[in-house]
Amino acid sequence: APRATPACLSALSMDAAERRLARVTAHLLPSSLPLASAPLLAPSPAAGSSSPAGDSYRRVHGDVSSEPPEWRAATDEDGKGFVDIIYEKSVGEGIAKITINRPDRRNAFRPLTVKELMRAFSDARDDSSIGVVILTGNGSKAFCSGGDQALRDSDGYVDFDSFGRLNVLDLQVQIRRLPKPVIAMLVVDMFCTWCVI
Repeated sequence: APRATPACLSALSMDAAERRLARVTAHLLPSSLPLASAPLLAPSPAAGSSSPAGDSYRRVHGDVSSEPPEWRAATDEDGKGFVDIIYEKSVGEGIAKITINRPDRRNAFRPLTVKELMRAFSDARDDSSIGVVILTGNGSKAFCSGGDQALRDSDGYVDFDSFGRLNVLDLQVQIRRLPKPVIAMLVVDMFCTWCVI
């Protein structure tokens, strides 16, 4: 059955949107799932008729790769590493991936976690080679379970810096104002208390 599309989108722009969505989805799916066995989107009617000359995405970026990306560890602009997160950039793909790396605490925030997330998002914002950011959590128990209650004191959340503030709202504002798309990557059975960004 033909799919209903908004009248304002041309067949060519629908084709481009479908290709971009397929490319992002290919990076998000586990490598154990074969992409060819279950196409995510039916090809648009204009897919076969579009010429490379009229395809601005291919003209700028080339053909869409079906290979999984190669990830490299990244640092912030000062070359400083991370403890509570994993910050990676794909080689030649324009993707940054930020992983909350506290699976033993269900990826609960502590002040250091929030500071590192803010540094990574700031770096991804300023890196002109990055076009999209993926935010995820390590492990399969939770994307993020909120603030780490084990570190909560009468002064707030305190880690080894004795900094009694979590600043999650500052992080959320930073993500909302990021001029690049941020995609939350969740495992289907994960419990998430901080998904609404």
